[in-house]
Amino acid sequence: MSNPTLRERDGFNSQRPELRPDVKRMQEALTRHGYNTDTDGYFGSGTLQEVKKFQTQHQLGADGIVGPATWKALLADGSAANDGGASDNSKGSEPLTGDVLITREQLAEILSTSEYIDTYYQALNDALKKFQINTPLRIVHFIAQVAHESGSFRFVVENLNYSASALRSVFGKYFPDDATAEAYARQPEKIANRVYGSRMGNGDEASGDGWRFRGRGLIQLTGRDNYTAFQKSMGQDLTSGENSAKVAQPELAVAAAGWFWDMRNLNRYADADDILTITKRINGGTNGLDDRKKYLAKGKQAFGL
Repeated sequence: MSNPTLRERDGFNSQRPELRPDVKRMQEALTRHGYNTDTDGYFGSGTLQEVKKFQTQHQLGADGIVGPATWKALLADGSAANDGGASDNSKGSEPLTGDVLITREQLAEILSTSEYIDTYYQALNDALKKFQINTPLRIVHFIAQVAHESGSFRFVVENLNYSASALRSVFGKYFPDDATAEAYARQPEKIANRVYGSRMGNGDEASGDGWRFRGRGLIQLTGRDNYTAFQKSMGQDLTSGENSAKVAQPELAVAAAGWFWDMRNLNRYADADDILTITKRINGGTNGLDDRKKYLAKGKQAFGL
């Protein structure tokens, strides 16, 4: 497969729309390396910023143009250097067998609250088996990430109840001035439709897809494209009508997290005890890394690692 040189605005209708599949492939490679960009086939300003970050980190000319050298680096192994906190990963690498891969007692030792353990216990063990998160090291890394993302299983639907100032801070791209932010403040449905409209496979703001396919699950599944891919894996309709709401139910909330973990090949990095790369591939950055490390340390203690 050829790798054409890509520049900002490629993929848009006004500039080389025929390169949209190549732009999407480049964006997907960036996300595998832990960079935070949409994978919509449009080489916009957000993708340009991440390309320049990637080029800088890989000692390439940070011109934002994806030429042969940048393509070569992007298509190489996407693993990142470990953060130095890894343990001997030969310990904890043996697959566990049986129906119970993590016990209620181990979960109680890891999570900040035991309130929701019974709700997710069976679904969690089912997902660990289904997605081969089946060694102590894989399990503790998975639990560390989902515990952080969901507040120890308390939150399975994205909270978009932002104030005007928060909208300007978090979603400044979509709320460039105070007047716009004030018009949307404290209106979660309206906010979702604006910030998620016309991307991730969603229709435009008026379609309601942003709200319909907002984040759900222990690692929040977001966007029509992800819901569609996940429903194929599960063999059930999660995109028609209000079926997307089912992803907040315990079985699917856990399965969505397991599916995402599997799609991002995160077992590989758990086997290397590489929490930094796992966090980047889930978060797009390192937000909450210290909290994730705390959960991981508790998990290792619970499993005797």
